Amino acid sequence: MKHVIAAGLAGICATSGAWAQSSVTLYGSLDAGVAYISNVGGSSKWMLEQGNMQPDRWGLKGVEDLGGGLKAVFQLENGFYTNTGALAKANTLFNRQAYVGLSSDQFGTLTLGHQTPFAFDVLGPLSTAYLGASWYAFHPGNIDQLADTGVAPYDNSMKYKSPSWYGLSFGAMMGFGNTTNFSTGRTMGFAVSYANGPLKAGATWSNEHDRSVSISTTGINTFQGQPGATYIADKVENMGAGASYQFGNLLVHGLYTRTKLQSNGYSDTFQSYDAGANYQFTPANSVVGGAATSTLSGRRWTQFMIGDIYALSKSTQVYVNALYQHANSDAQAAFFTAGVSSGRNQTIVLTGIHHSF
Repeated sequence: MKHVIAAGLAGICATSGAWAQSSVTLYGSLDAGVAYISNVGGSSKWMLEQGNMQPDRWGLKGVEDLGGGLKAVFQLENGFYTNTGALAKANTLFNRQAYVGLSSDQFGTLTLGHQTPFAFDVLGPLSTAYLGASWYAFHPGNIDQLADTGVAPYDNSMKYKSPSWYGLSFGAMMGFGNTTNFSTGRTMGFAVSYANGPLKAGATWSNEHDRSVSISTTGINTFQGQPGATYIADKVENMGAGASYQFGNLLVHGLYTRTKLQSNGYSDTFQSYDAGANYQFTPANSVVGGAATSTLSGRRWTQFMIGDIYALSKSTQVYVNALYQHANSDAQAAFFTAGVSSGRNQTIVLTGIHHSF
């Protein structure tokens, strides 16, 4: 009987293989180095840093050709820390992405699951942090969601991306709160993007309910009547636009984001202006740099970064970064995830190695 069952399963597999081609790709990124931070709580700090050039992660991507231009797709992606091996978000294995869906050459792609917002998809790749390959260069608190952190992706979400028409495409997304109150935890977003030749551009808008925001990482202990460490916005309106242009070996880019936070009858707006440039001196070596200024409730953080990236191969790079942030008198310097300074200035110098597979 076992042989009959095995033969039957083999026949089914062989038959399905005749009309459908499928593939699964394992991929990942590991990044680690040594960093010096001038001021964290009043003292300087040496540390083994991780995930600077790219976040540490591993994942699986799958595609099955269903015929007629239709494909089944999925992605599972887990973030972790190379320096400790710990999950980036405790008790959540696929904390960065987990979705399944259908993709059509003619009609676009529809996916369902735990997915990144359009601010990350469209605006993140136009930022100094992404193009300069430095995690610390994201804007204070990642309030505008340009980085994929534990609170950025939408749970229980449905996302649509259109095909590209001469470089132009659009998208729509909704996250369900999965409660009897439809508005509780509900998120929605829209995006338009353009990529043709040397020009890339994009704009996004989203509306989110009951969102956790990392206010405390900016050095704000109390915000809108809530503790900064556990702040949850009743409503978040997040929008932005940006572009990049390639002039031969020189890439220039600019970005604007605006995030309105509302809770307990309060309303405050976080804004960031971001610009920079990359220059490819040789096929293996590039110099990157940029600046950003961000404001929230009378506070301002202005930051600069410069770096050098040298490719040892297509998969392995070594890098060095220098970053400086200055805050006005109402704020404390606080590079994203670096720790809050006791004063208005903070400097980071680091070097490391990145490998992707």
